[in-house]
Amino acid sequence: MKIVKKGETVRYEHGKTCVALEYPINDKDINVAVIELDGRYPEKGQACNAVSKELAFVVKGSGKVVINGREIAVTEGDLTFIDPGEKFYWEGKMTLVMPCTPAWTSEQYKIAE
Repeated sequence: MKIVKKGETVRYEHGKTCVALEYPINDKDINVAVIELDGRYPEKGQACNAVSKELAFVVKGSGKVVINGREIAVTEGDLTFIDPGEKFYWEGKMTLVMPCTPAWTSEQYKIAE
């Protein structure tokens, strides 16, 4: 069993619109972050995970996700599943809980213009 307290999170700022609080569970098979989004992320282009599957649960707020050109409105209580290789971006004002499997790493993550 592992418990990570909020005070143990690692804060990452991804531009002006996205702050991630990563909960370091140190497990190669899964990890999780809480995302605070206020605008578009990435600010330009699209993101893509080469390896990780990503879930995104909207805790509060609303907006949209665009995956492979398909725009989907999301609001509190919605869950989005993004497969490896899918290109996406987020836009809105919302809090998301995002677990990834295998664990997300910056090496497998790309932003394409």
